[in-house]
Amino acid sequence: MATTEETSVSGTDGQRRARDESQEERADRRWTELMQEIRVAQTGVQIMLGFLLTVVFTPTFRGLGQTDKTIYLTTVVLGSLATGALIAPVAFHRIVSGRHLKPHGVAWASRLIFAGLVLLLATLTSSLFLILRVATHDRYVPWLVAGVVTWYLCCWFVLPYWARFRYSSGDED
Repeated sequence: MATTEETSVSGTDGQRRARDESQEERADRRWTELMQEIRVAQTGVQIMLGFLLTVVFTPTFRGLGQTDKTIYLTTVVLGSLATGALIAPVAFHRIVSGRHLKPHGVAWASRLIFAGLVLLLATLTSSLFLILRVATHDRYVPWLVAGVVTWYLCCWFVLPYWARFRYSSGDED
């Protein structure tokens, strides 16, 4: 029999209120939330990887120096790893479905999505570096890329962690 847990969530008035749901209901809700989140990241990384895979067949690619080709190959590998990590929760769910492992699946999916986001950040960084390097040959490219990476880090990690520590009491939803 499923036990009922009270999970603390914020109400519309900012006050904490209890959510009355079983462990299974909580896992179902969190799984649905994860799948909604992952759709955004999956689409972006798959489009980027598809674009990256076509670059090798362009005439410009043949004229690149070895350093730029190495950056390109690194970018493709990072994009492939990001794609794998962001698709993995679906495969994980499919393989363990019906085995009453959803709470574990939610935990693993969350870790895989986080890893996928980190790999996506590395892919974006590497591709931006390559594109700006090839397009401008400017010595300021590393500084521009560092600025963009800082922006990504702030948007994707710093702000959410700040909000988490600022506004939560430590209870998980």
